[in-house]
Amino acid sequence: MSINRRSFPFVIALATVALAAPCATYAQAKKKAEAPAAPAAPPAKKVDLPVPPAGFEYSPEGRRDPFVSLENRGTTESSARRADGVPGMLTGELTVRGILQTRGTWVAMVSGPDGKVFTVKAGDKLSDGVIQSVSANAVVILQEVNDPLSLEKLREVRKFLRGGEEVK
Repeated sequence: MSINRRSFPFVIALATVALAAPCATYAQAKKKAEAPAAPAAPPAKKVDLPVPPAGFEYSPEGRRDPFVSLENRGTTESSARRADGVPGMLTGELTVRGILQTRGTWVAMVSGPDGKVFTVKAGDKLSDGVIQSVSANAVVILQEVNDPLSLEKLREVRKFLRGGEEVK
């Protein structure tokens, strides 16, 4: 058998595996023979937990209650519950699905985060703004800016029919 340069690493790896396999089997068998049978673990003792006295009440004294979830902390009832339909939608959640003209005025079909479609016209109120105008290719929303550091309290947001938005 001749060994060329390309097959040399393969032959070395094969020889290493062939020599290591019997050694590993022998070592495992030796450990099993030497290891004495482990004694059975004694059954765990049942510990009686202290019972609070009758009429006991937790007094936080300015500390956080450890049993109240931190997930919804900071939300109030008024901000957690929004109105249904268009008055409950935020400007960022609004997507323009279609624009049509009826009786001489433009009307937009918009959808919210839940996928429901509503029709809106100029003057309709949103949760954070008012629909200023509807044109053939865009809906213009006058959004209230809720940033105490901003000098502008209102900004104009254009939502286009073909996707995208422009903020002025």
